[in-house]
Amino acid sequence: MFFVLSKVLWFLTAPSNLLLLLVLAGAGLGVRWRRLGLALSAAAGLILLVGGVSPLASLVFGPLENRFPEFRDDGAPVAGIVVLGGAVETGLSASRDQMVLNDAGERMIALGDLARRHPAATVVFAGGSGRLTGDGAVSESAIVRRHAASLGISPERITYDDRSRNTHENAAFSAELVKPKPGERWLLVTSAWHMPRAMGCFRRAGFAVTAYPVDYRTGPGAVAIHSTAGDGLFELDIAVREWLGLVAYRASGYTEVVFPGP
Repeated sequence: MFFVLSKVLWFLTAPSNLLLLLVLAGAGLGVRWRRLGLALSAAAGLILLVGGVSPLASLVFGPLENRFPEFRDDGAPVAGIVVLGGAVETGLSASRDQMVLNDAGERMIALGDLARRHPAATVVFAGGSGRLTGDGAVSESAIVRRHAASLGISPERITYDDRSRNTHENAAFSAELVKPKPGERWLLVTSAWHMPRAMGCFRRAGFAVTAYPVDYRTGPGAVAIHSTAGDGLFELDIAVREWLGLVAYRASGYTEVVFPGP
C-alpha cells in the first residue's frame, strides 16, 4: 500500500505537475471568477518560471548532497559493495537490447569501478521494479545481469536483489541476501542527494554501511542558474521528492530520524 500511495501522491504533488494543475485550475476558474482565475494562473506560472530558471533547485539540493562527505579511501579492506538501482531505464534497455541509463548513471559507473578495485569484495545490485505500469515487469537486476559485461564485470560476480521496489526494500532485502558480519566494511553506492534516506534505511535494517555518494547535481557551495526552465524544474522535482520521502519514511518507521547524518 505504501508503494502504491507514494507513486500516486507524488504524481499529484511534484512541483512541476502541481503548478501546471494550478495554472489549468486558474484558467477554469476564470470562466466564472475572472480575477481569481487570472491571479491563480499568474501566480502558478510565475512560480514555475522562478523554480525553473532560478537557483532554487540548487539551494534545495545542497543540504541533501552535502549531508554525507565524499568517500576517501583509507586502505581499509572492503567486504562488500551495495549499489542501489534507479539508474537503469528498464523498458528502453529491454527494447533496445542494451543497458540504457538515465541521469543517475554514475551509480553504474561506480559499480564497475569499485568491483575492479576490490576484486575480493561481494557486489550487490539492489534493483527490482519501481514502476506501477508499463515496463514494470522488467527488473533493473534483469537488465544488469544481461549486460554486466558492458561494465567490465562478469554477471556471476554480482548478487542480485530483483525484488526491491523502493529504498526501504533495498535495505531489508540486501541485508537478508548477504547477512553482513559485525566489523565488515560495506560501501553503499547511491546518488548523493539520496544518501541520507538510504543510510537511514540501512541503519534501520541493521546493515552497517559506509556512504559512497555519487551523481552530484551541485558543486560545493555552488548556486546554479539553469539555462532552461525544464532543466530547473526537473532538478527541483527530484529534490522536493527526496525531502518528502525523508518525512514519509520517518513517519512510516523506515528510518529512525527525519534527516539521517554521518
